[in-house]
This record gives sequence, C-alpha cells and structure tokens, in this order.
Amino acid sequence: MEGKTLYLADLDGTLLTPEQSLSPFTIRSINHLIAQGMLFTYATARSYHSAAPLTARLSLDIPVIVNNGAFILENVTWKRLHENYFTREDAAHILRFLNEHGVHPLVYTYLGDNQKYSYLASMLSTGCRNFLVAHPEDPRKRPVTPGEMLDGNVFYFTCIDEKDKLLPCYEQLKNKFRCDFQIDQYDGEYWLEIMPKRATKANAALKLKEMLGCQRIVAFGDGINDIPIFEIADACYAVENGHELLKQNATAVIGSNRVDGVAHWLMENWK
Repeated sequence: MEGKTLYLADLDGTLLTPEQSLSPFTIRSINHLIAQGMLFTYATARSYHSAAPLTARLSLDIPVIVNNGAFILENVTWKRLHENYFTREDAAHILRFLNEHGVHPLVYTYLGDNQKYSYLASMLSTGCRNFLVAHPEDPRKRPVTPGEMLDGNVFYFTCIDEKDKLLPCYEQLKNKFRCDFQIDQYDGEYWLEIMPKRATKANAALKLKEMLGCQRIVAFGDGINDIPIFEIADACYAVENGHELLKQNATAVIGSNRVDGVAHWLMENWK
C-alpha cells in the first residue's frame, strides 16, 4: 500500500492559463477531486497576496507554499507554519553587493504580521517602476530611506533590470544563496530573485509532506525553478509549454496550461 500522496502544482505557466487565470474546467475538476479526498495544493513563486485572488475558487483544505518555498501558509488565514529569513548580516551583504553593482532591489520583509516590500523611489530601474505601476493598490508597497531598507525580517530580494547588470550578480551570489535568474513569461523583463539558501520549493514540499503524514509527492511544473521539487518528487510532470530542461527531468510531459494539462492528468490518474 503506497499511502497518502501530496499533489503539488506550480501556478504560472502550469495550473494558470496564459491569461493568468484558472479555467472553469480546472476549478471544477480539482474541487471535485479534493472533495473525494485528494491532497492537492500549490507551490508558487508568487506571494499569497498575489496567489490568493487567482486561486480563491479552489476548495483548498491544506496549506500552500509561496515565495518559492520561503513560506508554508495556512490557506485562507495565511498563518505562517514554516518560514525562512536571511540573517541580518546576509541581508546587509546582499544589499551592499547589489548597490555596488548599480542594482536597486525591492526588499521583501515581514514587519510584525505585515508583509511589505521596501524600495528607494529615486533609484528604481525601469523594470521595477513598471512592476509598481502594474500593482497600484498593493498594500505591501513601502517607499523608504536608505537606512530603512532592511527593516523587519528580510526574506526576498527582487531585482528587475538589464541582463548585463543582473547576470554578474547572479553568478556571484548563486553559490551562497538561493538565486533564480530568468525572463518573466508575461512581460519579458529580466528578473533576479535572491532568497535564503533553504528557501526552495523542494524543502518546503518535504516539510509539508512531513506535516501531512504523506508518503509520496507528485509534482507539476513548467520552469527551471521547478527542477528542485522534481528531483525530490516520487513522480513529476512537466506541462508541454514548459522549459526543455525541466522536461528532461520529468517522469513525463503532459498537456499544456492552455489545455488544462494538470487537471486532465489528475482526472485520469488520481485514485
């Protein structure tokens, strides 16, 4: 008897359509299977502020993994069940290093129970400025002075800038910290994201597996940042629109996010 299985899906490019939404078929199918006892949730690079409105119609009854594994949160209440932060020394080192290379990030922190991202309004790159404009009502925005950039518990640095500026930073920081360097699939901007070393989807998935008493993990994804979770999963499926390197690490390739590949696989294979 194989025991309980935890099903984990990435959101962007995987469970969400190219229009950044859940299709009626995906919502209906996953909710039906959850009602039958399937243990399903998502593991995303998004924050809960960003993920929650998109997934509100899913009847998720187990915790979710957000910020690329930095946090495991209770769904609905958003209580932090597992969390990863930088040490004060590491956060200061990263900020100093980025500034020395002409990169000015958005610094994500928890100030008490409130998640914020701090930034220097006068030093924003075009990419960061466009990000802020695209999220006009985001309550996490926190323009600050230089001395306030690292207030609170820091867990994430986001840099949106030119490739020639970000790539050298990635190469220098990737061995000590968890770094993702990629082109955003929606706007074509170059992003460098820096997290604590243990803040990965894989580590969070293993922790959630333990919390729920599961014996297996089945994962779904589309991007390079899903490779670590594929490496620890018992079975892993890349959507057809996914990165070729991820497909090479997959148990199999399934239908794309445009045709509800994850939902169709679950409906046909969940027992």
